[in-house]
Amino acid sequence: MIAGMNIMQQHKSMGVGEWTVLVGLSAVWGSTFFFVEILLTAWTPFTIVFLRVSIAALCLWAYLIFRGRGAPKGLKIWVNLAGMSMLNNVIPFCLFIWAQMSITGSLASILNGTMPIFTVVLGYMLARDENISGGKLLGALVGFIGVAVLIGVDALSGRGADTLLAQLAMLGTAMCYAFASLYGKRFRAMDISPAQTAAGQVTLSALFIFPLMMIFDRPWTLPLGGVHVWASVIALGTLCTAAAYIAYFRLLGSVGAVNISICTFLIPIFSIMLGASFLGEVLLPQHIIGMVIIGIGLLLIDGRAVAKFYSRFSPNL
Repeated sequence: MIAGMNIMQQHKSMGVGEWTVLVGLSAVWGSTFFFVEILLTAWTPFTIVFLRVSIAALCLWAYLIFRGRGAPKGLKIWVNLAGMSMLNNVIPFCLFIWAQMSITGSLASILNGTMPIFTVVLGYMLARDENISGGKLLGALVGFIGVAVLIGVDALSGRGADTLLAQLAMLGTAMCYAFASLYGKRFRAMDISPAQTAAGQVTLSALFIFPLMMIFDRPWTLPLGGVHVWASVIALGTLCTAAAYIAYFRLLGSVGAVNISICTFLIPIFSIMLGASFLGEVLLPQHIIGMVIIGIGLLLIDGRAVAKFYSRFSPNL
């Protein structure tokens, strides 16, 4: 969900307004899993993804026209946007919607929150980022331990094969977003605005997913869906995709990507609250323990809480 994130950027302080936007963005992205649960009662994954990115594309192009901006120009830009659309939309959207056919949205959101862990590992392996500290690598290790606890022995032993595949699909989703965060850095040097990047990638995503939807889903055979289904897909396309991208890119420019990574901590909270309140979802003890361990790993990766603790108590240690 969080495209173009570079969690190794410098920290910047946030004001009340920026915190408000950040919490609102986390709530919107957390509701994604709730809306998908509703949509899966009527439609299949490719159809849901196509409608999501198509609605988002319409909204983003309307936004660009309103701001007086045109489409990105140049074959090189569109080739790179095609790669971004696969890493940031087509593959992860399909994976996590398919996964939610077997696991709850609450569990899916926790696994999706491992994205910064994969970003650290991939950044070290592929980008050789010199700013990756031992603390970040330790955080990644702790995070993977949390994932192992969360998945559980039963799934790994084969007694929960469907659940295991679904959880692995969610980890694949997080990995795709991590690849996208590294891949997305290139757009800064292409003289293309963040909104143009978002509009271009969701437009290409709709084009890529359309033939898959027609071949495998045959949408004309699916039920029309009630008001709650259509309200969910509209909210998914407008709020959780188009509006979220605009808010994200605006916040990115003012506070930096490290602060935006706080969303990773908040998204599962909102997802779990919605799932428990309206869908009757319940997390097992192993899920709670795994989420706590993953949270510790993310705190180590972020580094700010550890640095603050060390600066306050180090004279007494």
